[in-house]
Amino acid sequence: CYWSVRNNVSWYAHGDLTYCIQEELKHGSVIGNIAKDLGLELGRLASRKARVDMEGSEKQYVGINMRNGDLFVAARIDREEHCGEKPNCVLKFDLLLENPLELHRLSLQVQDINDNEPIFPKDIIKLEIRESTEKGAKYRINAAHDADIGQNTVQSYILQQNPNFVLNIQTSPGRKYGELVLDKKLDREEQHELKIILTAVDGGSPRRSGTVVIHVTVLDANDNAPVFTEAVYTARLPENSPLKTAVITVSAADADDGINGEVTYEFSRLSDQSQTLFSLDSKTGEIIVTGNIDYEERSKYEVFIEAKDGYGLSSEAKVIIDISDVNDNSPQILYPAPEGSSFMTELVPKAAHGGSLVSKVIAVDADSGQNAWLSYHIVKATDPGLFTIGLHSGEIRTQRDISESDSMKQNLIVAVKDNGQPSLSATCAMYLLISDNLAEVPELKDISYDEKNSKLTSYLIIALVSVSTFFLTFIIIILGVRFCRRRKPRLLFDGAVAIPGAYLPPNYADVDGTGTLRSAYNYDAYLTTGSRTSDFKFVSSYNDNTLPADQTLKKSPTEFADMFGDSDASPEVGINSVTCLKVLARRYLFLCSGAKCSWRSDLFRPGGAETRICNRKCCQRSEPGAGRIIKS
Repeated sequence: CYWSVRNNVSWYAHGDLTYCIQEELKHGSVIGNIAKDLGLELGRLASRKARVDMEGSEKQYVGINMRNGDLFVAARIDREEHCGEKPNCVLKFDLLLENPLELHRLSLQVQDINDNEPIFPKDIIKLEIRESTEKGAKYRINAAHDADIGQNTVQSYILQQNPNFVLNIQTSPGRKYGELVLDKKLDREEQHELKIILTAVDGGSPRRSGTVVIHVTVLDANDNAPVFTEAVYTARLPENSPLKTAVITVSAADADDGINGEVTYEFSRLSDQSQTLFSLDSKTGEIIVTGNIDYEERSKYEVFIEAKDGYGLSSEAKVIIDISDVNDNSPQILYPAPEGSSFMTELVPKAAHGGSLVSKVIAVDADSGQNAWLSYHIVKATDPGLFTIGLHSGEIRTQRDISESDSMKQNLIVAVKDNGQPSLSATCAMYLLISDNLAEVPELKDISYDEKNSKLTSYLIIALVSVSTFFLTFIIIILGVRFCRRRKPRLLFDGAVAIPGAYLPPNYADVDGTGTLRSAYNYDAYLTTGSRTSDFKFVSSYNDNTLPADQTLKKSPTEFADMFGDSDASPEVGINSVTCLKVLARRYLFLCSGAKCSWRSDLFRPGGAETRICNRKCCQRSEPGAGRIIKS
């Protein structure tokens, strides 16, 4: 019995697959071929790391043959162990494939076989019956328990031949039991006890059976059976309850006096699993916990309690124990795989836009209700503003467009929390590569998140920022000092300032006409900083070749050009015995005498490095008396 239901639920779930098998199959028995049934590539099962996990269990019950795609039995599958008395037993599995990620739901319907025989609660059933008891009296015999279901459970009872009793088979919902009927009155003087064998037979093939001995002791009269206060008792018990936790107390009363009215309690019908979890006080009727109660294994138990008086009259009550779930299971992350088991990396295209789906964290919780509600959170990221995760879906998406400045290697630490109190969580690492193909990645293993490397990188960044800040501060200070030095003369001579007259030694003979001054001259120089004009005043002298004493030169660059002519037509004008002035960028004033100077109007342009009135030869003479330097 095999069928598959194809669904397109989401990007990671492609379909459901159901197989039917019998319980107790041998190890290696083939269940089906998942490669064929799901249309998977046979050659890629191993490379895609195909695996099958059972929901709520870490035990590997089934496996995959990577060579042929067969799904086979890897461990003993007992229907009674997994499903108890449920009529339908379906085991849920997850088939997970990687690269790309695929998740398929597998259902394994386990069919019952007749592998259990009927078992009575006790090896001997003791009955004490007064000899005065009338014919037709009925005595209930506790039903035999068969762990199988359907036709394989108890179908009939057979009573050994005897002179006093016959057996009636009664049916109640879901089970059959026997009633011992007194067909002939007992005679204590004739026979004070009887031992009769009762056999329970199931309907399987071949049939299985179990027996019990009914020991009848003949006594005097007892005409009242115990009566429970309730026909059905209900109790609620949290899972993981400590040992000896009280579950419920049942009570029955007997109208008889003395020993006939003394009531004792015992389990009349109890499964093998329930026997290890609960015990009953025979005198008080209190049920307590004696084993580990796990909601995920079983959420409800039904037990039957018999109240019996001193001479064997009895009645039965049913107790239903509902197990409540507590948050005792942490979320189990199915994808990505736990660190160390395998290395999985997701590729993020460089052209991915904001809101693009990158990957998905898949997790389950074995608890139920709100304890199994999961939420997903990014607790650490290489770039906190680049990715976001769906709170309830676990889908990892980009928050913005991928840019060239984003690091190729992106690590995300994701926490999965449930909604229980207190909340339990699990974490996983998601490794992402911003690349269009693996050829761009030098070594994938370098992407593993290293907390120490991250701290070292932080320290290096802090050191680099500190050094850079110090260097920039130093440069700014140097530039500021130089700027202040350049500004200082401008501040000192802002406006027309009279520079003291320069002194030149007197009476130098003009022997060869090279132009030394024959007598002393005083020169008044006026400078207006930040202006295109300069004001020079030469005092009067007896020399005819010098400027008149009352003539003052206040010329702009264009006026100088007009005075000496166009620079292109007449680049030089010879002037003998005239002092040359040179103002350098450092604001030194050179007074040179007796040299031939070259006057160029284009040298007076504002903002230049220097302004020349005379040529270099004039200002570089080295003989004594050639000039005097006055620092402005």
